[in-house]
Amino acid sequence: MSEAITIARPYAQAAFEEAQKLNALQAWSDALIALAEAASHPEVSAIIGNPKVAKTQVASLMEAFLGNSPDAKLQNFVRILADNQRVSVLPEIAASFAALKAEAEKSINVVVESPFELSAAQQDKIAASLKKRMGCEIKLESRIKKELLGGVVIRAGDKVIDGSALTRLGEMATALA
Repeated sequence: MSEAITIARPYAQAAFEEAQKLNALQAWSDALIALAEAASHPEVSAIIGNPKVAKTQVASLMEAFLGNSPDAKLQNFVRILADNQRVSVLPEIAASFAALKAEAEKSINVVVESPFELSAAQQDKIAASLKKRMGCEIKLESRIKKELLGGVVIRAGDKVIDGSALTRLGEMATALA
């Protein structure tokens, strides 16, 4: 996993710089997400990993996922990935690109997991608190995870704030053992 991230980072950086030059960060982000999802599909992954499939065929397959009128620079990026046999790391490239985009936009994607649905007021309060603490715009996504029992787990980039009842119970069990 860490090897894939190491391989993906320079490609993500190059893609980010090109997208920034073209003023097309969102378009490239959307395209990379679509390509990453396609590359993660088992059937596509089998084709990508097959040494009998020509690099040009892999490039053509991936370009097909870009839609009708893709950016020529983006098509070239896909061909470079195929030529260097790096199409399989597209999920990591997309994730690194998203992190670079969020940093440039002074925002961060935050996932809040809770055993129950959070109200709009609760989400706003969490977002405001995180904005004050982290000093950037917060894009909040709320997910329901019943096994937490109570409390919330907040994931912001590589930071995790775990205030779940499940974790507290685990800590108590460890302390009593």
